[in-house]
Amino acid sequence: YIADEWEVERDKVKMMRELGQGTFGMVYEGLARGIVKGEDETRVAIKTVNETATMRERYEFLNEASVMKSFNCHHVVRLLGVVSQAQPILVIMELMTRGDLKSYLRSLRPDAEDFTETIVLEKKPTRPPSSLPEMLQMAGEIADGMAYLNAKKFVHRDLAARNCMVAEDFTVKIGDFGMTRDIYETDYYRKGGKGLLPVRWMSPESLKDGVFTTHSDVWSFGVVLWEIATQAEQPYQGLSNEQVLKFVMDGGLLVLPPACPERLQELIRKCWQYNPRMRPTFLEILDGLAPDLHPSFHEFSFYHSEENR
Repeated sequence: YIADEWEVERDKVKMMRELGQGTFGMVYEGLARGIVKGEDETRVAIKTVNETATMRERYEFLNEASVMKSFNCHHVVRLLGVVSQAQPILVIMELMTRGDLKSYLRSLRPDAEDFTETIVLEKKPTRPPSSLPEMLQMAGEIADGMAYLNAKKFVHRDLAARNCMVAEDFTVKIGDFGMTRDIYETDYYRKGGKGLLPVRWMSPESLKDGVFTTHSDVWSFGVVLWEIATQAEQPYQGLSNEQVLKFVMDGGLLVLPPACPERLQELIRKCWQYNPRMRPTFLEILDGLAPDLHPSFHEFSFYHSEENR
């Protein structure tokens, strides 16, 4: 790894408190000086690598950060800098104070007090369950981040509510890649030596042939919409991972909650077309959603930007 313009001096970064365990090591909230134009100090998330990590893991950790250097989108969590000289290596990210979307959705449940898994940074007063406009807003923000990644020829492969993050102002963004695998380890399944797979979010063709494309990302987006509609229930609750594999490959679909608004149901069904080519693209999904989104979406989205011309 060669230091570049993303390199930040170590003494400009101050760790404040633990946020939770990431794939490679602890993630902290901290402060960074002079890292964002026009701000003296910025609250940031700081990812670290465990001291026990192998060389390969350190390499992967920096590699994951490097992938994010080429991304610049309001709906994708931003990389802000890297401290790569000497140990410990630090990766500095935009801070998403409301944690991951799965925890956030669960915190909206009426019985949310009992929910222990939540990694929310500040206990906020609970809000009523999401209204249709809020659900569509979340859907639009996630679709926009995904449309951007797709335009960059990037296939996510692991889109799920646990991998979306919620900002202070409730904007939802595609999370940094590979942070929440440990907290939600039950969301992954080891299939015949293939590494951990998020089978409950995977399309039939990904389960069958191990192929991941933007079409399979759209299927996973449909599952995220289902998570939004159910306040993050576990998909295919009551089926084992093996049963989910067979069920989905045989054309089985998740049951939509009766209370799910028709408009959301319709979009989810489109994303779950068995034939990948029949599914809409993320831009087509946005054609349907954009007119109803918050005016700020117009201002900040990839969809409305010069880049998407």
